[in-house]
Amino acid sequence: MTSESDKRALLGQLRIERSEPEGGTARGRRAWIVAAVLLLAALLAGGAWRALSGRAALAVRTATAQPLGGGDAKPSVLDATGYVTARREATVSAQITGTLTAVLIEEGDHVTAGQVLGRLDDTAQRAALAQAQAQLHSAQALLVQDQAQLAQSRRDMKRDEDLVARKLVSEQAVEQARTQVDGQAAQLESQRKQIELAAAAVRSAQVQLDYCTVRAPFTGVVIAKAAQVGEIVSPFSAGGGFTRTGIGTLVDMDSLEIEVDVNEAYINRVQPRQPVESILNAYPDWRIPSHVIAIIPTADRSKATVKVRIGLDAKDPRIVPDMGVRVSFLEDPNSVNPQSGSQRSRGVLVPIAALRRAGDQDVVFVVKDHRAQRRTVTLGGPSGDLRQVLAGVSAGEAVIVDAPIALADDTPVSEARP
Repeated sequence: MTSESDKRALLGQLRIERSEPEGGTARGRRAWIVAAVLLLAALLAGGAWRALSGRAALAVRTATAQPLGGGDAKPSVLDATGYVTARREATVSAQITGTLTAVLIEEGDHVTAGQVLGRLDDTAQRAALAQAQAQLHSAQALLVQDQAQLAQSRRDMKRDEDLVARKLVSEQAVEQARTQVDGQAAQLESQRKQIELAAAAVRSAQVQLDYCTVRAPFTGVVIAKAAQVGEIVSPFSAGGGFTRTGIGTLVDMDSLEIEVDVNEAYINRVQPRQPVESILNAYPDWRIPSHVIAIIPTADRSKATVKVRIGLDAKDPRIVPDMGVRVSFLEDPNSVNPQSGSQRSRGVLVPIAALRRAGDQDVVFVVKDHRAQRRTVTLGGPSGDLRQVLAGVSAGEAVIVDAPIALADDTPVSEARP
């Protein structure tokens, strides 16, 4: 556009000087006027051309419409969000109250079933075991003594029976010998029971001693260390806030799965063993093949949702509990719906960012011969960040992503593909 200074200069050149003679200078003044008008028109035309050229080539981002069934993307019948959970997760604690003398775990350690994780002070338990073992040894010694006495009483009874046959002793002496043998036999049996009781006390003391050693209940990874050496651990929280209820938390990484809440209005789209595609929020470019394990047969009335368990077909150390995840329930190729199967088998996939709502129609802009072409489309189901287009766009066409609001049909554009 012409600046104010240029305009003032041109007006100054057009001013008529009254002092000049009219004869010789009239032709010169006309030449100056014509030149000034031409210059002003050229300046105005140049500014308009620059404005038009700025609108003519609008830079836009484009993406290629992918054929349905090509590439890695697959159409989904439903999308949902959830979290990675562990079916086997335990806070490991001792079964008795005691003071920790050793903690042998740290966060991130891989442990196996039965591995020692910590130890409690076992002084009292070892003393109780020694006492029980001593009582067992004493009972065993008394048993030997009772066996010897019974054997002697049986020999005495045999001699008395021989003497009675020869009329040398009375029948009463034989009866007393028999009574003594029966009594000692009963005492011997009682001593055997005492030995069994002492042996049971030894086993009980050994169990209490074993409780002082904390072992891993299953193979997994330590995700939290909750206690230190010198602290009191109790499964009952007997000491209030000064007592730890566990020494650490263990997770079985092979039991990881996904739990999502599905709106009850769409739960009819989910079936057991249905294929699922899972995408972790931490790794948006990693598509994990999965499947539906089960649909929990109860609904949350406050949220109007039904919980669905999803199993991961691929195990990976990058998957950890409580990660956020987006899942797409895919159509099962083995169960085709006769009413919708024909529609789901055709069309293309385009980014959701390429779609625009115009009144009651869905539209996209396609680049044709370096110009934006407005298309009315028929939409299908979502598939992650993509959307199925049943009609209006062909495979391989370049659609404009995040189209500017001012973009109109037949606007010249320049492509900038990602």
